[in-house]
Amino acid sequence: MGSCDQLGRLMLLVALLAPVYSQQSTGGWRDPSPHTVRFVTVEKDVRLEVLDWGGSGRSVVLLAGGGQTAHVYDEFATKLTNSFHVYGITRRGFGASGFSPSENGVDRLRDDVLAVIDALKLNRPVLVGHSIAGAELSSVGTLHPDRVAGLVYLEAGYPYAFDNGKGPAMKDFQIAGPQPPNPSAFDLASFSALQQWDAQVYGFRMPEAEFRQTWDSASGGRPRRVRDSPGLKTLMAIMMGTKRYADIPVPALVIFAIPNVRESWINNSPDPAVREAAKAYYTKLDALKDKQAKAFEAGVPTARVVRLRGAHFIFRSNETDVLRELRPFVKGLR
Repeated sequence: MGSCDQLGRLMLLVALLAPVYSQQSTGGWRDPSPHTVRFVTVEKDVRLEVLDWGGSGRSVVLLAGGGQTAHVYDEFATKLTNSFHVYGITRRGFGASGFSPSENGVDRLRDDVLAVIDALKLNRPVLVGHSIAGAELSSVGTLHPDRVAGLVYLEAGYPYAFDNGKGPAMKDFQIAGPQPPNPSAFDLASFSALQQWDAQVYGFRMPEAEFRQTWDSASGGRPRRVRDSPGLKTLMAIMMGTKRYADIPVPALVIFAIPNVRESWINNSPDPAVREAAKAYYTKLDALKDKQAKAFEAGVPTARVVRLRGAHFIFRSNETDVLRELRPFVKGLR
């Protein structure tokens, strides 16, 4: 999983809140994250998984990046509950959430978020999104600025979230880099082994529950392969689509990983060709990201744009730094 990163104006039905149930269990394994799980109906036959970590104060809603579920925040979310009430949404087509195809792309996903906000009766929450979730953040903030108090972009401020024609285009980011290794049979002996392998490859740890949500398992509960989630096509279409957001009319905190650190497997590679290819790749990537950050700063002067030396999963690689920026930003909102 690691750095693999693969986003609705009219709600068709009134969102219904399903009964709450506690932690999921899989083959005797119990999710250690202190959340409850509930499902919100956003469309006929489509229910979204919503995690509730509790807490008090302003409501904060976490949106995952492409290919991930809300469980990717299982550890990060607990660091916020002493100041805020924290929720997470697994978007349609991923994990335990339902799916129904839609031609409306980000508009449908935006309305899914609004449906959950309505069902939970949240008053102007703060939306925090990673990676491709930046499109959902910008869609909500641009078309329904009265519904949210602020937006936090975690490595999510790319052209699908902000594009006024003065920064790079999304196609410019289609640059090839060296590919990480695949897990061995030993690494697939269990989900905890897969989690450990992933941490060694990328340099930071992801929650085990996230692997259990995004990987198919073989007999005996061993991880087998990354799940072919039906929502991926929607995300790819959004990433390379034509919808543009040229203004963000609500308070925004935008965090970029600049410079983008090399993944652990690259630093540990004995092959000089791999290290050279990685150097060229990250040099190009950093230049593009810096250009995008400058375009965001100039185009949305009210936004706070922050550069942190870290990985794309910035809330894992730089958890302390992100929390230091996020807490005062949210507390300072009206």
